Amino acid sequence: MALTPPNSLPPHSLPLLSKTHQPPSSLPTPHHLLNARFTPTAALHHPPPKPTSPSSPNPGLLFRQKLLYLEETLGIDSSEALSRNPHLRSFPLSSLHSLAAFLSSMGLPSTHSGAGRVLSRHPELLTCDPQTHLLPVFRFLLGPVGLPRKDLPLAVLRCPRLLVSSVDSQLRPALLFLRQLGFVGNHRISCRTTLLLVSSVEGTLIPKLEYIQNLGFSRREAAKMVLRSPGLFTFSIERNFRPKVAYLVEDMRREIAELKDFPQYFSFSLEGKIKPRHRRLVENGFGDMPLADMLKVSDGEFNDRLVEMRLRLLDERL
Repeated sequence: MALTPPNSLPPHSLPLLSKTHQPPSSLPTPHHLLNARFTPTAALHHPPPKPTSPSSPNPGLLFRQKLLYLEETLGIDSSEALSRNPHLRSFPLSSLHSLAAFLSSMGLPSTHSGAGRVLSRHPELLTCDPQTHLLPVFRFLLGPVGLPRKDLPLAVLRCPRLLVSSVDSQLRPALLFLRQLGFVGNHRISCRTTLLLVSSVEGTLIPKLEYIQNLGFSRREAAKMVLRSPGLFTFSIERNFRPKVAYLVEDMRREIAELKDFPQYFSFSLEGKIKPRHRRLVENGFGDMPLADMLKVSDGEFNDRLVEMRLRLLDERL
């Protein structure tokens, strides 16, 4: 059965915090937090609203304070967040503070560029129980994945989807597949490649590996190519692989075998770099520059190499 990661969990699928189930006002230190034992709690049903007494805070004022916190502190579009997560309307501001404090303890500051950036991408997280829903993901990243604590923020900011992915049905199977493929040792999963963990093994990783093999490479060669350029697992077969392979073979008249030594070819823009660089080579009477030399250098360095090649050609003719 295909292991497809949840693109985004609907708000009602995340445990909600009611007024009878508040996160602690003072969170333990990160060390204690990660090593403590927590018992997952089921989603709580919200009790019917109680009549407002004269001494109760003004509900309208509390709601405006919540919107102000979302907008000015976290940098979240409150209208969009409320639209995508209606439970947020009745969610207490104190619980939002506790959620932000939890994320801060994991290295994500309560700012626009920290927790706010993650919560903007996935507003369903705004009403989750961090100990039940988020803590297992952070434990997995620090434990089985082996990320250093200092790299947690970068991993999550690069791929907020990690926090809405199931450890057991998504992240762990992807990690096992990637390790079997060779993502260990010097190639182990890092904060720059944790985004691969949210990819479906059967729906994404295996089909892309098989496409590379079908170009004429063995499984071992395809695995080495992916290890050298992990981004291959993030590119579309139809929008990236096929047109670039076609241009390499039909227009550049190159051998597919060149990709084994330079799989990064697929990471360069076809229209923005590959085609213009190839045209410049043809216009100057050259066509056999190695792919790496053709694409990895800056425009200035590429122009310098063309000048050097033209001068060398003139010397040979003289």
